[in-house]
Amino acid sequence: MKRAMLCAAVGMLAVGCSTTQPGLMGPRGADGPSGPAGTVGATGATGSSGTVMAGPRGADGPAGPMGAQGATGATGASGAVVTGSAGVVGASGPAGSQGAIGATGAQGSSMTGAAGPAGAMGPAGAQGQVGATGAQGPTLVGPSGPAGRSGDAGVQGATGSTGSQGSQTAGAVGPAGRSGPAGAQGPVGATGAQGVAGIVDRWTSFREFTFDYNRSDMLAADQSKISEIALYMNKNPSLQLGIDGSMDPRGSDPRDQNLSDRRVSAVRDALIKAGVPSSKIRTGAFGDSRLTRDRRVEVLLSTNR
Repeated sequence: MKRAMLCAAVGMLAVGCSTTQPGLMGPRGADGPSGPAGTVGATGATGSSGTVMAGPRGADGPAGPMGAQGATGATGASGAVVTGSAGVVGASGPAGSQGAIGATGAQGSSMTGAAGPAGAMGPAGAQGQVGATGAQGPTLVGPSGPAGRSGDAGVQGATGSTGSQGSQTAGAVGPAGRSGPAGAQGPVGATGAQGVAGIVDRWTSFREFTFDYNRSDMLAADQSKISEIALYMNKNPSLQLGIDGSMDPRGSDPRDQNLSDRRVSAVRDALIKAGVPSSKIRTGAFGDSRLTRDRRVEVLLSTNR
């Protein structure tokens, strides 16, 4: 449960922290409710009675909701393929060895011949055909993030001061303003082509199971996680699961390994019973050994290859 925050703390460099799929895991759950408010200060003395006055008319109600957004327009055609410009002229080759000096020839005529006409430029090649766009595959939706932590306890409130003189009767609330008209709904566009499923190329922490001291049976509070994992795997068949029951590296009792293996088996058997194919479940050490904690079994995700 803490892995996502720990990965963020070490800069996403630890083994088991995915850096190519930041959108796989759902957003962190909302923080828990704030702690209880501090004790209420003493009530100030009641002010003397004021005059009765009707309150002002309430403000107009908010405008109606905006109409649904129209569909995104179709993707423009691919650009044309154009032949690149010629490369730079290569360096001149080395000069050949100097030949023997020939005999002086007879003096020729002094008139230089006219230069010949330049050749015509060849035609440009035909443009190649634009390839068709491939079909879009299913979208890989990340799982929901873990629940947020409980809020801190509120500070004790200050002692209230003596209240100012108030009115005997509160003014009446004015009538609510009318709702604005709903905006016109835009036209619904055609469904886009489906793309390929996303690839989770590293083991990514998904859910964590906690066990009681020296016990290998799952807690009742963790049973809902099994159903959640099975439902997610059913919707995303391109993924596989890794169950990591690595012990706290500080332990040295050989019995600890046997207990860890029994806890991994308990989670694996529960997942298979919930409908996850056994061929999509692997067991071993997939996470970061530096983050291993006692009495924990972690379930991780990656693309099935």
